[in-house]
Amino acid sequence: MTVLRAFSILATLARFRLDRNLPAAARSWWLNILLLPLRVISPPDSEAAAARQALEELGPIFIKFGQLLSTRQDLFSEEMSRELAKLQDQVPPFDSAEARRMIEEDIGASTDEIFEYFSKEPMASASVAQVHPATLKTDQGPREVVVKVIRPGIERVIRRDIKLMYLGATLLQRFWSDAKRLHPVAIVRDYERTILGELDLSLEAANTRQLRDNWYGSGKLYVPLVYDELSSGRVMVMERIYGVTATDLTSLNAENTDLKKLAHLGVEIFFTQVFEDNFFHADMHPGNVFVDITDPNDPTYIALDCAIIGSLTDEDKNYLAKNLLAFFRRDYDEVARLHVQSGWVPATTDVDEFSRVIRQVVDPFFQKPIKEISFGNVLLELFQTARQFDMEVQPQLVLLQKTLINIEGMGRQIYPDLDLWETAAPFMERWMNERIGIAGLIRRISENAPRWIDQLPEIPDLAFNTMVEIRELTQQNRRQAETLDQVQEVLQAQAQKSRYQKLGGIALIGAILSMLLPATGYTAIVDPVVSGSVLGSLGIYWLYIQS
Repeated sequence: MTVLRAFSILATLARFRLDRNLPAAARSWWLNILLLPLRVISPPDSEAAAARQALEELGPIFIKFGQLLSTRQDLFSEEMSRELAKLQDQVPPFDSAEARRMIEEDIGASTDEIFEYFSKEPMASASVAQVHPATLKTDQGPREVVVKVIRPGIERVIRRDIKLMYLGATLLQRFWSDAKRLHPVAIVRDYERTILGELDLSLEAANTRQLRDNWYGSGKLYVPLVYDELSSGRVMVMERIYGVTATDLTSLNAENTDLKKLAHLGVEIFFTQVFEDNFFHADMHPGNVFVDITDPNDPTYIALDCAIIGSLTDEDKNYLAKNLLAFFRRDYDEVARLHVQSGWVPATTDVDEFSRVIRQVVDPFFQKPIKEISFGNVLLELFQTARQFDMEVQPQLVLLQKTLINIEGMGRQIYPDLDLWETAAPFMERWMNERIGIAGLIRRISENAPRWIDQLPEIPDLAFNTMVEIRELTQQNRRQAETLDQVQEVLQAQAQKSRYQKLGGIALIGAILSMLLPATGYTAIVDPVVSGSVLGSLGIYWLYIQS
């Protein structure tokens, strides 16, 4: 089956002439000969459009892969990214009877016992799962919910196609010299981790709970409640929410929603998730973001589909924050230095040259009115510039950049005059002031004080134990020194014995030769002397080896 699937994929790729997307450097003479029969095929004029159509025809797994690639604007052309972004997750639904069977198998009860109502028709169907509206029976009365069910058999299909993707990525890396920068195998590995994570709804449920806890009662972002007792790896039951999609401007304007406030709130939520919570929703496209306009003057956001969550190390957060502030201040020397210090570019990079190139590429953005500057595009230009200096792709930063571009794009749709710099700069200044300086020191002391106080009674015992360990360590070092001295004496004695053995052996050989010489006609040697020498040598050698 895998072989047939491989041939089917190759036939589709050939029919859409995806070989045209390969650069000349990746086309060897034998590959050009193999591709010669394809010259008669007339695919779409646009190579990017052909790639999109091929992925659509290959099915849901490749569609999902294309969506992932569409976010990698650091690797592909603008036209390719734009075409891949057109890919939609409109997949025919599977039988609702199969969905019911999976629910009952995982929850251990019939759907009639659990739900007052369960829709046979899904409200949404995607490549990995589909969602059914339902009414849940509870002690407090019926509750409207949605039931998300993983598509049956999808894991086997995904793993099969991923194996083929790895094969293609490996061949590309083998025969295309520029693949080192694109890291095709790493891209497939990243996709594998992402999509297999989406197959585990228990992980999505845990992410949803965490995000809900972080924002519960904030009045800024609402995350629906997950019914844990009715959720598993294949099924998730969640509170149903009602709202307006974030980009439905017709509905938002009809209710006189405060769009400026809504746009700035989105930026605040993003930066809070990244720098304060270190737990950010990394799939914030309009389909996953709704708006509650119950109060149009104070709109709030609703977040759905928490399968993909991002986080950064403390080092990455600190360097990223410093980079952002340096950009706000147009301090390109600091930007270049931070890139080297963080290890994002090699330590051998010429900082002055790097700074000059960054200024040349990025500074023109600042010659425009502030509201026309796209922060996402500035970051994109920075990554493309840094790539000239052998900057390796940083997956955690690419995920962050993709999310930021989604947030900024959505914010500008809501409120075209959105000034991301104006909104973000005060937040970053405040965050950095809280991290460093006197304020940061006081905050860290206050955070650690309860733990220090709790450990205070243990300090005398810890100090005593430390002193005992130091004394034992000193005694152990003294014993080791004595042992080393003894070993050294033994080694010296063995070396001396070896020298005596060699001398005795030489004397013995000489004596034997002296006895043999008369037999050869040399009679000048007196027999008693010879005999004495032999006996003396033998005696000395025997006495030594017995010692």
